[in-house]
Amino acid sequence: MAFRRLLWGLCFFNAVILERRKFGPLGWNKAYEFSASDLSISMKQLTQFLDFYDEVPFSALCYMVAEANYGGRVTDPQDRRCISTLLEDYYNNEMIVEENHKLSPSGTYYVPSDGGRSDYIEFIENNIPLNDLTEVFGLHDNADITSAINSTDTILGTALSLQPRATSSSGKSQDEVLAETCQGIIEKLPPMLDYETAKKKHPVKYEESMNTVLHQEILRFNNLFKIISGSLKNIKLAIKGEVVMSSELEEVGNSLFDNRIPALWSKRSYPSLKPLASYVVDFVERLNFINKWIDEGKPCNFWISGFFFT
Repeated sequence: MAFRRLLWGLCFFNAVILERRKFGPLGWNKAYEFSASDLSISMKQLTQFLDFYDEVPFSALCYMVAEANYGGRVTDPQDRRCISTLLEDYYNNEMIVEENHKLSPSGTYYVPSDGGRSDYIEFIENNIPLNDLTEVFGLHDNADITSAINSTDTILGTALSLQPRATSSSGKSQDEVLAETCQGIIEKLPPMLDYETAKKKHPVKYEESMNTVLHQEILRFNNLFKIISGSLKNIKLAIKGEVVMSSELEEVGNSLFDNRIPALWSKRSYPSLKPLASYVVDFVERLNFINKWIDEGKPCNFWISGFFFT
């Protein structure tokens, strides 16, 4: 009896931590690739521990599963705490002694009565809701909004990638649209932030800590500026055949064509959920904010969300 109910709890735990990934950062701070081997070794350990010990060693089982097997893939401290806490809901004495122990606040999810493999399959088909309830993940109902947005972005991104790219709706070829897009963004970008001038006018000193912040912001924004302007210029050259169109440049070009922020930019960028056009406008406003700081001195009011590293 103990084995069947704890095995159900283990399989339920495996499903929960896999499905939490669809909620993005609400589920896990980082995306982890839990595999079938994690479940397999945990099942074998459960069998061995129950055969070897007279009483169920919950502490040892929780440690092996949450810290060694699944936890071996978890690198974030908060995620490690989360996975340990989740497992305690399924590896406990109530799972064994209580008949149909509830696994969610409403009782929609619970431990089935002991039976054979066919009984468990029938229970899953008839009693587990087709659409997951957020309560089973320990999340608020609003978490479904995040999940729906992520799913929609994935579907629309796939649909966009399947669109023909020979011509656009305006009748222009993809190369022509890309060239115009790149040129338009380049024309909107102000000059790169003058770090040397900033060092002279706003030197790092003990009496003014915000000068240190200014220097750090300039370095970060300039690094992103180089990536954005460099990739735009290289795409224009690649269209003319003057440089090789690498896979990285091709990805940037496809993203620009679909009005998305290229992954090359996102990796070095401040957090942003804006589409391409709004992102460029926002980036220019941030650069202007730092430029005004350099030229006119420390502002009376700071645009906190406009900092690269808030």
